[in-house]
Amino acid sequence: VTLILISLFNRSLSILSPAGLRLYSIVSQDKVEEIFAKDNTEQIRIVERLFNSSLVVLVTAQKPNCLKMLHFKKKQDICNCFYPSEILCVRMNRQRLIVCLVESIHIHDIRDMKILHSIGNIAPNEQGLCALSLNSHLAFPICQTSGELRIFNSSKLRTGMTIKAHATPLSALTFSPSGALLATASERGTVIRVFCVKNGQRVQEFRRGVSCVRIASLVFAAGGDFLCVSSNTETVHVFKIDARAVESVELKAIAEVAAKSDNAATESSTSPVEDAITTDMPAASWGGLFSKAVSSLLSASQVSDVLAQDRSFATVQLAQAGLKHICALTRVQKDLRLLIACDDGFLYVYEFNTEKGGACKVLAVHDLRGALEDVIELQLCESLLSSQTKPKTVSNCTQPSLPILKSCAASVLIENPEPLTDNSYASILRGNQADAISSSAKFRKLCDAIDTPSKLYDERQFPPVAVAAKD
Repeated sequence: VTLILISLFNRSLSILSPAGLRLYSIVSQDKVEEIFAKDNTEQIRIVERLFNSSLVVLVTAQKPNCLKMLHFKKKQDICNCFYPSEILCVRMNRQRLIVCLVESIHIHDIRDMKILHSIGNIAPNEQGLCALSLNSHLAFPICQTSGELRIFNSSKLRTGMTIKAHATPLSALTFSPSGALLATASERGTVIRVFCVKNGQRVQEFRRGVSCVRIASLVFAAGGDFLCVSSNTETVHVFKIDARAVESVELKAIAEVAAKSDNAATESSTSPVEDAITTDMPAASWGGLFSKAVSSLLSASQVSDVLAQDRSFATVQLAQAGLKHICALTRVQKDLRLLIACDDGFLYVYEFNTEKGGACKVLAVHDLRGALEDVIELQLCESLLSSQTKPKTVSNCTQPSLPILKSCAASVLIENPEPLTDNSYASILRGNQADAISSSAKFRKLCDAIDTPSKLYDERQFPPVAVAAKD
């Protein structure tokens, strides 16, 4: 049975097939555990899991404008969110949940699912292409005819800079784990570019090949020092990020800001006569001196080499071209490994030499097409199906018939599932409560799915997003 690969993030693998949805945990290079399974009666088309936590969001073909949130460990539906048009992409971190529609993007607080902001009137984004960093920077294309993108700070809700990344439309976007770098690829798939998020300057450029391909996966390593690219060809490329290039770009940005501020102060403090007198005299300023000092760090030849790197640091030769392969560079039992999941149902674990690079050697192959055993089975609509047997109120409208509206916060409807029967002593004292779950109850469910139990994710690999306060 052909499998449709959904995502491979760090040691968390999500696979969707005609038979159902499966979530895996990669324990070691020789052991892959299946932790969740669900049949595909609802025709699931989008699956997103929050790192290694218990929070999962789904979008089905039956209700393409409905986002379902659930705690799969406890078999609980948390809430449903309805949008004015079809959902194309969902991105999450521990602060924000991003829903991308064709002409709008909605930003939620993941702790209570309140909508904080809506970005409307964007260029039609048919692929639902967007990327979200751990410190809540959001990148999305703003032009259909070129590779121009915009960075938006979804934590502070501020519009950031615009970057002209490619001459042709974008096909892939990804942030580094620290959020300092942004990698992009165009529809041609021949060139991969890396930009500095702070100033939008290009840090490095890699040439994947000369023939046009479809980029299937573009992902940074867990440490941010390597970039892995897969396509519909039989070769997977791994490029090395030059730390000196990143540092030089950031220093030059600081020098430019200092020079501009110095020039502005000079212009405001001199008279027109003094300007005429000093026109032919060399001006020595702190900004100019700093710029010269920074330029002296790297010679012209070194700078050109950094910007013209065109060789991959390591490669993997796949057995068959034309299949979709998703990659991840992560540490498995303290060793950096290259994981490649194929849509034919196999997971490959490759050795990765951080010093020499070169051709990667396969260490293990896992067949993920077997029968489901000893995993959590869940019917997502248990509470919703029970509610369908009850008389429907006026507020319980049929959401798929919503007209296509322009992006605005009021066009998003959040629906809580029917409450489960509570036979606890405290519930008996309070009496029967037939209302849907309260906001506080939904908040507790979301926090429980995101944060607990603590062993569901590794804080060393997925630290709390505290760096956003420094931006």
